[in-house]
Amino acid sequence: MVPSGQVAEKQEPPELGRHPELKSWRCLVFYLCFYGFMAQMRPGESFITPYLLGTDKNFTQEQVTNEITPVLSYSYLAVLVPVFLLTDYLRYKPVLVLQGLSYISVWLLLLLGDSVLHMQFMELFYSLTMAARIAYSSYVFSLVCPARYQRMAGYSRTAVLLGVFASSVLGQLLVTVGRVPFSTVNYISLGFLTFSLVLALFLKRPKRSLFFNRAAPARHGASPSELDRMNPAPSQPADAKPGPAPLGAWRDWTLVRMLRELGDHLRLPQLRLWSLWWVFNSAAYYLIVYYVHILWNVVHPTTDASSVYNGGADAASTLLGAITSFSAGFVKIRWALWAKLVIAGVTAVQAALVFLMYSTSSIWLCYVAFVLFRGAYQFLVPIATALCPGVRSQHILRHHPQDHRHPHRCRQAVSGPPGALAASRAPSW
Repeated sequence: MVPSGQVAEKQEPPELGRHPELKSWRCLVFYLCFYGFMAQMRPGESFITPYLLGTDKNFTQEQVTNEITPVLSYSYLAVLVPVFLLTDYLRYKPVLVLQGLSYISVWLLLLLGDSVLHMQFMELFYSLTMAARIAYSSYVFSLVCPARYQRMAGYSRTAVLLGVFASSVLGQLLVTVGRVPFSTVNYISLGFLTFSLVLALFLKRPKRSLFFNRAAPARHGASPSELDRMNPAPSQPADAKPGPAPLGAWRDWTLVRMLRELGDHLRLPQLRLWSLWWVFNSAAYYLIVYYVHILWNVVHPTTDASSVYNGGADAASTLLGAITSFSAGFVKIRWALWAKLVIAGVTAVQAALVFLMYSTSSIWLCYVAFVLFRGAYQFLVPIATALCPGVRSQHILRHHPQDHRHPHRCRQAVSGPPGALAASRAPSW
């Protein structure tokens, strides 16, 4: 017996049904990936530390290391959760616009500021841009069905990493070949960021989000949220009238629901494993990215701007990260069996590379170690972003038998070979 959903799909004329929708989906994804590429065009970013330590700003290494850079870590910790909640509540686009405004504020302070306090505010705004990255990664998956999440994880992240690569190459060429001053490179960065802000203003605003904007009963239906698509509730009669709120209504509050679901999901071994890896490895990754330019300046003090190859190192590491990130979307192994071994092996390699950067006196060995370190991290990130919700959605399907009475809801999500990546069975972000 053929499910009713499949009959409806077969009877629908392709020219009026799936083809226009597919074309619209491709246009939206292309525009968003183009925005993600352009938002990374900051050719002066690789040279911020030499710029602060050089004749343009004349800050000391102690000021940069102990008074300016630490503000980024602490302010990022302070704004991360509020920005995440705002991202979901405002449905992504306003936070992307906020990110664009914050980037412009960063480069205005960098160019016009002349005190430690100005640079500390610059780091504060930069922490807002980092916290707002969740808006882009979440927005991408509001455009596609769950069966395309794994590929979208590769496409969107590759667009971002290629943008960073192009930005780093452009910055290195301007500094080394064109001998353009650091200040001029930063003005070019400001121009690119202004253009990316204009692109953000024309993004389509989704109608749903993960927590705050969930489906509500409506006469003509409502757009379901991500959680509603994975965990559909029993249907209500069309003429049902809302009754008085039960005594336990507080259990359905958004924040309470988030905490309850967090506790439920952390009981899943695979989800707990990848979540813990993501927390600790990302903490180490960002600390190294924050301070590696200072380390490079210690190993190879800046005497001639044209001999600084920070942009080349960033470009090479980003290119390797883009390749590994894109290839991760096509890796098909039994992650439930091999996840611990892969995580342990990659983490051990990363630790050895960090020790090499610490112990060597060669700037070129530092560059190579950083390139490999970043490539290893970027390989596992898209796998974690796909596997975590994939394990979660499998758990939901396993515990909600009503989905088996509606196979058209999950027929794409449960297709694929048994040894395929878990996210290909029920992918999500």
